[in-house]
Amino acid sequence: MNKMLEKLSPQPVWHYFEEICKIPRPSKKEWKILKYLTEFAKEHGLEHKSDEIGNLLISKPATAGNEKKKIVILQSHVDMVCEKNSDVEHDFDKDPIVPRIDGEWVKGTGTTLGADDGIGVALQLALLAGKDISHGPLECLFTVDEETGLTGAFGLEKDFMKGKILLNLDSEDDGELFIGCAGGIDTTATFHYERVNNETDHVAYKISVSGLKGGHSGDDINKGRGNANKILTRVLWNFERMFEMRLGQIDGGNLRNAIAREAFAVVTVPKRFQKDMELKVKEYARDIGEEQKINEPDLKITCHETAMPECLVDFITQNKLLNALYGCPHGVIGMSPDIPDLVETSTNLASVKMSTKEIIAASSQRSSADTLKRDIADMVKSVFQLAGAKVKHGDGYPGWTPNMKSEILYITRTAYEDLFKEEPKVLAIHAGLECGLFGEKYPGMDMISYGPTIKGAHSPDERLHIPTVEKFWKLTVEILKNIPEE
Repeated sequence: MNKMLEKLSPQPVWHYFEEICKIPRPSKKEWKILKYLTEFAKEHGLEHKSDEIGNLLISKPATAGNEKKKIVILQSHVDMVCEKNSDVEHDFDKDPIVPRIDGEWVKGTGTTLGADDGIGVALQLALLAGKDISHGPLECLFTVDEETGLTGAFGLEKDFMKGKILLNLDSEDDGELFIGCAGGIDTTATFHYERVNNETDHVAYKISVSGLKGGHSGDDINKGRGNANKILTRVLWNFERMFEMRLGQIDGGNLRNAIAREAFAVVTVPKRFQKDMELKVKEYARDIGEEQKINEPDLKITCHETAMPECLVDFITQNKLLNALYGCPHGVIGMSPDIPDLVETSTNLASVKMSTKEIIAASSQRSSADTLKRDIADMVKSVFQLAGAKVKHGDGYPGWTPNMKSEILYITRTAYEDLFKEEPKVLAIHAGLECGLFGEKYPGMDMISYGPTIKGAHSPDERLHIPTVEKFWKLTVEILKNIPEE
């Protein structure tokens, strides 16, 4: 494991971040990192407890002279998005993340880095282990399964914590303080299909869409990036009519909160259409590449002959599926009328997965208005219902309403200005944060979210800006120093 990170400043934070990189921690499989954190608490003589869902709380007493200060909760999630480039061999259940330094950035090696939210975890550990930091009583909350449904925050017990001030360490832009977030909901459509025999006198092709940036379906949804599922469907929908195409396999995207970077389909066409189809793929690659040349300069649409699939999807289901995927909205639906440049409502066609009996299309919807969140989710539902799919919504999660009169906002903003001689931006975020659920379970909780700069989260392009990690640390220490007494 590369030890270069320990040369970076602040050394304690980078030390623990590198330790965390060694520990596999996919969503819903966090037991290894939780074991590490529990052993850390025991080693440092810190009080700790877990709730039924698996969240862990480690408490640290106040330093001398700070006993009367208000309790502060510092919170991050322990799971990470597990994405890799298709040419990289990596088992996220077993293999460590391999960080590397590239100029002013720390990156993974063909995989997500896990800075979301491993850097928050690392900062908490550095605070808990620190001997020379002035602070009042601390509660460090480590939640599970944030990335695939906020399960830990949903399951958090209402009397688990004592503090009334919460610092969420899960934002991704230095100089931005978040005091509100969108709520979200998942919508899943299931198509049941019949397996039918291959057509005679057909030839098989694998059509692939790759090279897209992907990214976070909240933070990056307004950046005009391509969705591999939508691009692939555009090609297939037209080929069904042009070339009597039949579908044998389809697979695109992975996670509900990531914009799909790659997708492919195995299809068959009558041999008489071979040359025409190959030429048309090149035409689509050129035309869509031209459309996306600014936002997606590395987009590739390719096809090559492949082995015949074991079977085909029956034509009626194929036709309904492609119509539904093509018609399904994706991207920004509306902008906030109150906060400039803030996306109010969006939807993400996240993944299309196929088994021997079913094809499942998963999507996620977000909005800072609960009524509009439901509206866009029902809009997506209606498209798939028209195509005969079985559709269900997830439980969803609430948004977090901004409070411009927040005490912790004043403390944090003042600390940032004093330290760095510039005024931070105070914003709401279109991505979902666990703060919405914390506020629901702990009415009156005073919360703020901030963090260092992370780019490309939820994709193998994820990278952490080294200089902002030191600012992240200094800001947190300054906030804790300025917490008032009860």
